Amino acid sequence: MLGLSLGFLLSACATTATRSELSADAFQPAVDSLTVGARRADYRIGPDDLLNITVFQVADLERDVRVNNAGQISLPLIGTINAAGLSVPELTTQIEQKFRERFLQNPQVSVFVKEFASQRVTVDGAVSSPGIFPVTTKLSLIQTIALAKGLTNVANERRVIVFRTMEGRPHLARFDLEAIREGRAADPEILGEDIVVVDESSGKIWLRRFIELTPLIGVWSVFR
Repeated sequence: MLGLSLGFLLSACATTATRSELSADAFQPAVDSLTVGARRADYRIGPDDLLNITVFQVADLERDVRVNNAGQISLPLIGTINAAGLSVPELTTQIEQKFRERFLQNPQVSVFVKEFASQRVTVDGAVSSPGIFPVTTKLSLIQTIALAKGLTNVANERRVIVFRTMEGRPHLARFDLEAIREGRAADPEILGEDIVVVDESSGKIWLRRFIELTPLIGVWSVFR
């Protein structure tokens, strides 16, 4: 288990001057995940990311390319380019410059991250298999919980906390899985580097510990 307790994370955020709480609505995506790399200025391309690269009015140059382990991509006409560590705008500028140097007068390049293989989401708390999971496509909160094999029998599904860093500042929001499943609340998108923590129900914890500590004969004697 990762050992990220909800109380520890909450107290850590509370002692941070930049900490802020957001409503669930603040976690709704402005655009789909295919363009999240472009909207998050702090995102840096990494190995195994899948990129879609297009050049305006030059259909033959459109490619889906995966960043290799060395952090490089290979494109027709311009060859190998170092992509890892660059933001989407930085890579776009570099590709345009390469085309401009030798082949195209005014290239207009678009770069989209189709799979965020270098991104991870952390799931901890009252889930069956806490861990760190890759984010390779659009991922909702319900799907993220499923990656961790669902909730335990002591989970408080009305208190799921998502921690996210935006513009260098930590934020958190609380979600109600019961409301999401019943359609009374939207299922928010989870992004790479988010931390999802499912709280535990104190009542359920007490019941579980009572059963574990009570001798079997004592439990059965209650029902005689």
